[in-house]
Amino acid sequence: GPPHPIRRKQWYQRRVRVPIDHLTFSFEVMEAEESMDAKPEDGVYVYGLFIEGAIWDRENGQMGEAAPKILYDTMPVIWLKPVEKKDLNKEGTYEAPVYKTSERRGTLSTTGHSTNFVMIMLLKTEQPPEHWVN
Repeated sequence: GPPHPIRRKQWYQRRVRVPIDHLTFSFEVMEAEESMDAKPEDGVYVYGLFIEGAIWDRENGQMGEAAPKILYDTMPVIWLKPVEKKDLNKEGTYEAPVYKTSERRGTLSTTGHSTNFVMIMLLKTEQPPEHWVN
């Protein structure tokens, strides 16, 4: 079947009776580092992700500057919550690409993304998007 987050979106779609193509995910970075005590009512918790070229500023709950020579930071648990696309607020976020491995390259798929590409996650930031590209 489809990947776990997609199945969770399908279950949510059936419960709220909204066409699945009207749904997307919002992203809430939790305080927990590796696991949660219970499953979320909607969506799915993911863990084991890393952020490259930045850190996750746990104190302020947003992306922060990486220290010199620090390439990666671990991300806390992230809650992928199904929401209607019209209700998704992208303000104050960076559209961070998620890849299966740190090697971004893969073969180019018909979508124009690398086959290593998974999805875009919206992460809170005070910086403009250009700040995080490079």
